[in-house]
Amino acid sequence: MLAVSNDLIEQINKHVEEAYPEEGAGFLIGVEGEVKQILSLPNAREDEARHNRFLFTPEDYLKAELKADSLGLSLIGVFHSHPDCPNVPSEYDREWAQPFFSYIITRVDAGKSISHRSWRLLEDRSKYEEEEISVQ
Repeated sequence: MLAVSNDLIEQINKHVEEAYPEEGAGFLIGVEGEVKQILSLPNAREDEARHNRFLFTPEDYLKAELKADSLGLSLIGVFHSHPDCPNVPSEYDREWAQPFFSYIITRVDAGKSISHRSWRLLEDRSKYEEEEISVQ
């Protein structure tokens, strides 16, 4: 189970709705099973691919690691949006994912966040398993 405050869900909604019709993304910062903060980031993909792909730069990862360290926390996952399509991981998502991270995918239809689902990639990288999100 992944615990996320209502305030953080609202911050995710704001970021991915502002990114629409492109994918919005960022990092989840916290402790195992509990998101304490998010770090929203710009989508570094080339313009023509942002509608269905996101990319973090090495500098984005460094910024996220430094922020987590400064808070005494860890990077525990990623959030991103799927504009106008189901919030299930794509094959592209699986290829770029890391086991042990939580991946919150938000479905955004016509610019409005519809639902959130969280996924964890199995250690053998074969598939994702859905994890429950507890919004507090």
